[in-house]
Amino acid sequence: MATAVVFDSAGTLLHTFRMAKNVLNGELLDEVETTMLTFEDPDRVLCVLHGHSWDFIKTDPDRLLSEYLRTMKIGFGISCTRKVIEKDTIRQILEDDQNAKILDIQECMRVIWNKIKSEEIVALNNGIIVHTGLRMIEFTVTAGGTPFPGAKETISALHQKGIFAYIASGDRETKLERMADYLGIPRNRVFGVATPTVKEQIVRDLKGQYDLVIMVGDSINDLRAMRASDIAILSDQQSSDKPAELVRAAGYRIRDLREVLDIIHSAIENI
Repeated sequence: MATAVVFDSAGTLLHTFRMAKNVLNGELLDEVETTMLTFEDPDRVLCVLHGHSWDFIKTDPDRLLSEYLRTMKIGFGISCTRKVIEKDTIRQILEDDQNAKILDIQECMRVIWNKIKSEEIVALNNGIIVHTGLRMIEFTVTAGGTPFPGAKETISALHQKGIFAYIASGDRETKLERMADYLGIPRNRVFGVATPTVKEQIVRDLKGQYDLVIMVGDSINDLRAMRASDIAILSDQQSSDKPAELVRAAGYRIRDLREVLDIIHSAIENI
């Protein structure tokens, strides 16, 4: 039986630390779930910035983030949103914003880097949450992660059984590809900057190629993909505090990624 497993990255394959800064009041929000923060307001849009972390760090902290993004031609991708919105609309808000400074993103980065810098394999992503109603950058965000124990051996075991592993995530694709190289997932099976709708479509497309498609996720932005899959697995590796609709969509809940192997083995045997 041809089988595919689609993994989210942050909180599923990677133990992830997150930091957000409220640009208006200067409050730092440690260990905030950025997708949940985005979903709290229908006008919020989470975007991943494609600039290199080192370039952000060495830039004048008082420089407007909008001016830096525009001058350096830093691209972005829409990672999470509750509504359909044109990318050009977000681009215009980014270019016009007069509130967020480079310092706002630097502060998030320094906190996260201090938490992960001793790890052998790390992934660092920077982004912003745009408020389309206020037409401003409302939050700067940084997420840094390292593979959960058992992640690499789980992917290896799947491949040995002839099961195809994919990654569909809202993170930057270049960062995901480096992590996929470490885990042993081919780059052509990595989908980055994937919104909830895109994740769902990836699962639906794979169902046309495989007899069984499994989605493994941990957050509200995985809900649509989980509902579209044949088997939905909810990861509690990082936190078991989940929205009720996410829990209802899951056929299984795990606290260790290696549990995926037994779930798949049992599912295939019972078909």
